[in-house]
Amino acid sequence: MKGRAFADRTEAGRVLARRLAEMHLPKPVVVLALPRGGVPVAAEVARALGAPLDLLLVRKIGAPWQRELAVAAVVDGDPPDIVVDELTSRLSGVDDAYIQREAGREMREIERRRDVYLRGRAPLPVAGATVVVVDDGIATGTTVRAAMKALRRRQPARLVLAVPVAPADTVAALSQEADEVVCLAQPEPFHAIGLHYADFHQVPDEEVLAVLDSLARPPPAAAPPS
Repeated sequence: MKGRAFADRTEAGRVLARRLAEMHLPKPVVVLALPRGGVPVAAEVARALGAPLDLLLVRKIGAPWQRELAVAAVVDGDPPDIVVDELTSRLSGVDDAYIQREAGREMREIERRRDVYLRGRAPLPVAGATVVVVDDGIATGTTVRAAMKALRRRQPARLVLAVPVAPADTVAALSQEADEVVCLAQPEPFHAIGLHYADFHQVPDEEVLAVLDSLARPPPAAAPPS
């Protein structure tokens, strides 16, 4: 792949927003961003669609002997959802008590993050809505898959996953969890999300807060006619 697909997350979000706008998604639409990198992308989508933006907070539950191996995940919501990978949890030898104990710990972290980013605001309801889940890119899709499974239980009218870049096999797998997957670039071979951005800086909390605040403010009033 020659060059970079996107200058930065904002540009990627604008391109993604144009593609989604062409789909004429049924209203009401709710946009959910996977923080932190997905927030600047999702903000452009929310603006273009005139939709509210919320965060989709997900925490992985790792195996006791290998924390990076996900046996389950906790997904923020009202109430929160625990999505168990039955095969991995069985092969890892973990029981329900372990998953419940770890889920409680991860939920406390989710609550802390919601308090930091959204000042404790409750998650937006998604039942009956067109829900658009946005990230800045997907590699393996493990976390996103858990999030989509949890969202499906909340009975959205339509579930759309929208990302600037992901490998083709991951897109195909996630198509089983969403009504539609919108992915702008599916390069092969796929090495890392950041290789497809000229600017792929680590998004700090301050940037997340600034983006959320900018969407929370009403647009400036039009100047009165002279």
